[in-house]
Amino acid sequence: MTFGDLFGTPSLLKRDSSQFDRGDVSFIIVAGAMVSFMIPGLAFLYSGLSRRKSALSLIWAVSASNAVCIFQWYLWGYSLAFSPTATNGFIGNLANFGLLNVLGDPSPGSPLIPDLLYSFYQMEFACVTVGILMGGIAERGRVLPAMIFTFFWMTLVYCPLACWAWNINGWGFKWGVLDYAGGGPVEIGSGVAGLAYAWVLGRRQDKELLNFRPHNVAMVNLGTFILWFGWLGFNGGSAFGANLRAIMAIWNSMIAPAFGGIVWCLLDYRLERKYSMVGFCSGSIAALVAATPASGYIHPWASVIMGIVAGAVCNYATKLKFLMRIDDALDLFAEHALGGIIGLLFNGFFASHSIIALDGVNTNVNGGWVDHNWKQLYIQFAYVCATCGYTFVATAIIAKAIDMVPGLHLKTTPEGESAGLDEVEIGEFANDYIEVRRHFSDWSAFGDRMVDSVASEMGGLPDLQKDGHRLRLEDPNLEIIEEKNSEIVEEPQPISQER
Repeated sequence: MTFGDLFGTPSLLKRDSSQFDRGDVSFIIVAGAMVSFMIPGLAFLYSGLSRRKSALSLIWAVSASNAVCIFQWYLWGYSLAFSPTATNGFIGNLANFGLLNVLGDPSPGSPLIPDLLYSFYQMEFACVTVGILMGGIAERGRVLPAMIFTFFWMTLVYCPLACWAWNINGWGFKWGVLDYAGGGPVEIGSGVAGLAYAWVLGRRQDKELLNFRPHNVAMVNLGTFILWFGWLGFNGGSAFGANLRAIMAIWNSMIAPAFGGIVWCLLDYRLERKYSMVGFCSGSIAALVAATPASGYIHPWASVIMGIVAGAVCNYATKLKFLMRIDDALDLFAEHALGGIIGLLFNGFFASHSIIALDGVNTNVNGGWVDHNWKQLYIQFAYVCATCGYTFVATAIIAKAIDMVPGLHLKTTPEGESAGLDEVEIGEFANDYIEVRRHFSDWSAFGDRMVDSVASEMGGLPDLQKDGHRLRLEDPNLEIIEEKNSEIVEEPQPISQER
């Protein structure tokens, strides 16, 4: 066997160059690039929603998890999710380890594009999923254990979920589950896993929960609309060709979030009498999540209903974390898990054969109740239960196992939480700003550096502690700089008189 035989080069050379439409291939390349652009969108969104002192740590976590996911997907992730030779219905095998023999044959997901392109496109889905999941570490999770968790979670949770729904031998695919672009693997996977990770991680300190508000709402808006742009490639590209079904999915991905954002904003207005920007962005994202599994199955009029329902349900669902006593800081469960569930159940009601067949490939797939396919709803419901249960249990086990390894505890120290993850984990800050202090060298939230430097200047530490001639952060949660014992009595200066 030659080197070329081992890595599948002959199959590429023998393939008819006209087998794939170049328009379809170009469309999916661009759609994959759009999905990749969702990574910085997530980073900006999470950064804006957090406190300033932990803003950069979330950008770092989302960015680094993207790199870990790419490595895992190349190594064995794609094979474990999509290898067509695995027949157990739960997870794939290692037949395509290291993208072995993944070149120019028709992909296992669609005959319209080659295997190599399909693997790239699906990799971007996985990267977005782990990026969403990183919201679970907000403001108290260490980044190194989170990266190790990402690799194992991808292998043991995401790959099985993707296999169930999209592998030609997956039990969900064979049973007839309708999951267009990832209501199970992406949305329930990230939302429920984020809840489980936050549960194992533990709550933030009570003082960190007081007066909590996003530090940069403009960044929240920027991240939301970057995500919305990328979502058009996410849902449109899941038709795997430049066809009418892709256009229908894009239309549904515009209609649903528009209504979702308006509904969420109005529900918040009834309480605060203010038009919340964060509320509008949250509602838009919730409806985009619902559109993920449904946009390629339902009519536009159904997207209007779905957007309204997703905006309302996910808004009220943000209160569930208080009932469960889990510190889901960025509402991953309320937005992503429940949004994905809504989209999957809507397929049971409103999925239409006429929409599904627009791609010219899936011409024999039945819809939901609108096509009098009454059993589709319980198929969707059973699939939701299976994905939620497996994801939560498996994620909690992985997170707890990593947390028990010496040196890999998931949560930072109380002191690190008060100082902010940007200082203790990253050593850099998302936004440099000037703090008004008596001594410029006191740049630490702890104040230690200032104490050392000033003590050396004044000849000792005790006097510094007593007279309190410095400014310090009295309450890190309020981020208000207060002066302690600032009333300094100036001794009268002798007046020189000229004679």
